[in-house]
Amino acid sequence: MPNGNGKPKVGFFSFASCEGCQLMVLECEEELLDLLGAIEIVNFREAMDKISDDYDIAFVEGSITTERDIEELKEIRAQAKILIALGACAWPGGLNMMKNFQDLTEVRKYVYGDKWAVHETIPARPIDAVVPVDYYVRGCPIDREEFLEVTKSLLLGKEPSIPNYPVCVECKLRENECRFLLGEICLGPIARAGCKAICPTFGTKCEGCRGLVDDPQINAQQEVLQEHGLSVKDILLEFRMFGGWYVGAGEPVGYPGLELAVGETEGQ
Repeated sequence: MPNGNGKPKVGFFSFASCEGCQLMVLECEEELLDLLGAIEIVNFREAMDKISDDYDIAFVEGSITTERDIEELKEIRAQAKILIALGACAWPGGLNMMKNFQDLTEVRKYVYGDKWAVHETIPARPIDAVVPVDYYVRGCPIDREEFLEVTKSLLLGKEPSIPNYPVCVECKLRENECRFLLGEICLGPIARAGCKAICPTFGTKCEGCRGLVDDPQINAQQEVLQEHGLSVKDILLEFRMFGGWYVGAGEPVGYPGLELAVGETEGQ
């Protein structure tokens, strides 16, 4: 992986996104300067004019929304030895997923007006719906500490230590009042932690921007839904905000663990 200088070459790439996750990388500031002693960044539109197609590690931000995106992503995957999804738009799909529940022709007309016909689009999707992904840096936006953890772990040849438990754990540690008790539908019981429960801590519900935990506590989720008179449809509608690729017409369609987390509660 290292180049002639002993440093792996790193590229940052963007698809449909606000590029806010790349800006969070730049906010690492002093830590990023330390990383530059171990890597060579060769492609990073937010930070440099220099562009190279020779890289070992690719960080990819954004969801895939056109056929051209698919071909470009496949080219990036073919070049990169390691590909990392950067942020919620890259995985589980981000806010762009919401257009998948609308007529795409009407979406283009709304966005592009009388020039709509020249702008192609396809249902938005996360990057791992197109190519294999090696690692994930989750969130909207990403957490700087997690980005550093993943990057440093890769350089050291070890697996990054990423939380794989629900946001509710972090909420309890921060002594937050449960959003369900405030009349809100919160994804905290099934959403992956690692954000330090930032949304509930500052007064709003969890919307699952980090995707779902791998091993959801099924019984606990059932109890929460039953206690507050909610159905599986209620939860899936909330999950459309970031995970629309995995949720269709009120049914789980492929998100690992989602049907286990909420499927057995329907009708109860």
